[in-house]
Amino acid sequence: MREAASGSVIRVPGFLMLISLSGLPGTGKSTVATLAASDMGAVYVRIDSIEQPMFRAGLAVEGIGYEVAQAVASDNLMLGHLVVADCVNPWPLTRDAWRALGQRLGVRVVEIEFVCSDATEHRRRVEARHLADPRWPTWQNVLDRDYRPWQRERVVIDTAHVGVERAVAALVSTARKKSSADLG
Repeated sequence: MREAASGSVIRVPGFLMLISLSGLPGTGKSTVATLAASDMGAVYVRIDSIEQPMFRAGLAVEGIGYEVAQAVASDNLMLGHLVVADCVNPWPLTRDAWRALGQRLGVRVVEIEFVCSDATEHRRRVEARHLADPRWPTWQNVLDRDYRPWQRERVVIDTAHVGVERAVAALVSTARKKSSADLG
């Protein structure tokens, strides 16, 4: 892929898109995303990998982590890579920014929300992760998070009802179907 003089992207036919994930901590986003990105040969952009070092350095992160992640995603999309963006995406503002990035570059954006509808299982996952590494959120942190409901269509993967392998297959299948829609 290369950039045209107009600033738009000239796409090479194939499997190019931005997969924007959302969901609270403990819903399985990162577990599924890493495996799916590997299966698809995608670039994996994880907001925690950007923000955690910033937090440890004492920086006020706010929206900067998302801006950095979107810049990295943009660079890789411009190079012709499929990108999986793994972040909580708690607000319409953050979700809209990923969609706008794809629109600006002329690539398809697939939005996938991860949920764990079994509160007991969700809590178990969060508490186990926090116990293993206290830098991760507590269950109370997850409950207190300002995560706003979606107001538009997206794919929902409920990890309370599917195992990791089935969730990976669902994500990869969704991406392939959306990619095929471009070719048809």
